[in-house]
Amino acid sequence: MARLSVILFVLYGEGLLDVFAQGIFEGPTQFIPVEVDRMYVKGINFLRDHQAKDGTFTSPGRSDSYGKQPGVVGLAVVAMLAHGDDPNRGPYALAIRRGLDFIVKSQNKSTGYIGSSMYNHGFATLALAEAYGQVHDQRLGAALKKATELILNAQKRSQRGGWRYSPESSDADTTVSGAQFVALMAARNAGLGVPQESLDKALRYFISCQSPDGGIGYTSAGSSNGPRTAIAGLCFALAKKKESQRFKAAMDYLVQQGSGGGYDHYYHYFLYYAAQTYFHASPKLWAEWNADNIKRLQSTQQEDGRWDSNFGGSFATAASLLSLALNYRYLPIYER
Repeated sequence: MARLSVILFVLYGEGLLDVFAQGIFEGPTQFIPVEVDRMYVKGINFLRDHQAKDGTFTSPGRSDSYGKQPGVVGLAVVAMLAHGDDPNRGPYALAIRRGLDFIVKSQNKSTGYIGSSMYNHGFATLALAEAYGQVHDQRLGAALKKATELILNAQKRSQRGGWRYSPESSDADTTVSGAQFVALMAARNAGLGVPQESLDKALRYFISCQSPDGGIGYTSAGSSNGPRTAIAGLCFALAKKKESQRFKAAMDYLVQQGSGGGYDHYYHYFLYYAAQTYFHASPKLWAEWNADNIKRLQSTQQEDGRWDSNFGGSFATAASLLSLALNYRYLPIYER
């Protein structure tokens, strides 16, 4: 059943949205603002209605080749699971099953590799981990185990302790590494054995990429930006390092960049990570960021329920929904 914790009271009036940080507290139930749920349902309905029988997604407008990749299919599945409907009999059950079926069929049966890049593999593994134990599909456990083992084995080949585009790579970057780290944490939440040594090694890599300004670089310290800093900040938080100076420095950098991240090209990618990082930082910071995010997404959601980006409507919609999913607090990966 739903894992519900922090309550956000959002009051609407005169077309303005006010968020009261003092209304956030730990409790067994929560109130979802009607406008958030309306946006969310429109978005997941769009994904459901634009899913092919093979489990992939399409979108009108710009090219949407990303909707046919298992990583984006995985994010769309997680977005549906995050709404909290019954994944086996609810309104999105068929779409969830189709998406997971595509991911399982995309997995190399001998190596466990999913898709053609570690980006795809990380997000697809996350979907398997979040669905495992919720969705009635006996294939998920074995698929998740193989996918997790591939991530761990790929890290052993890295001289930096992280991950890069290929499981055979010996170098690393912070964006690919973030996707693998989150997948490993989700797999651990699902009950799989993930060595602490692997997580610690990845954290040391993120630390090596942190600049004096608190921001995170791509393959080393320098050229910080909002998306990469949100990625590393989330990894620190999931690893229970929220009291560390590294996490605090990353949050200081993010706050200075503003709620939009200060980086337009990967805006929806930023939203996906930033929502979780702010959520872990503090109830007050998350409430403020969440209020701004709700306003922005309300103004950019299309009539058919999608959001658009250079990476296609399927990815932009899934990422936007996942940035709102903290309002529901349903999935284990979204617990503080």
